[in-house]
Amino acid sequence: MLEIGTTVLTVEDMHRAGEFWRAALGYVNRHEPGEDWVILDPPGGPRAGASIALSKTGYPQHYPPRLHLDIYADDQQAELERLRGLGARDVEWSGYPPDADYVVMEDTEGNRFCVVDAPEWF
Repeated sequence: MLEIGTTVLTVEDMHRAGEFWRAALGYVNRHEPGEDWVILDPPGGPRAGASIALSKTGYPQHYPPRLHLDIYADDQQAELERLRGLGARDVEWSGYPPDADYVVMEDTEGNRFCVVDAPEWF
C-alpha cells in the first residue's frame, strides 16, 4: 500500500517561504526547521490533512512548473486578498476557461498554486 505523505516545494529562502506557508495555511512546523529542510503540518498533525515540506535549493524555479498545489477556499476573494498581503503574486496566464473557478498564483519563491473557489468543501 502507498500513500502520499508530503508534497515538497523547492525554495531559495527557507525563512521567507516558511513564514508565507505557515501564515497562508495556518500550518505548524513538524520539527524545528533546519537550514535546508522543514515539514509543515496542519494544526491537527500530519493525519489531519496534507503536509508540505520546504527544501532549500541552489537554483531558481523552472517555468512553467510541472507541478502545482490546488488550495480550496471557502471565500475565494477574501483569501486572494489575504494571500497577496502575505506576498503571493498573481500569475498572468491566458489559459483560463470562461467559467474558471480558480486563480493561479505563486508564493514568495515562485512555486505556483491555484486558489479554487470551493465553499462546498467546508
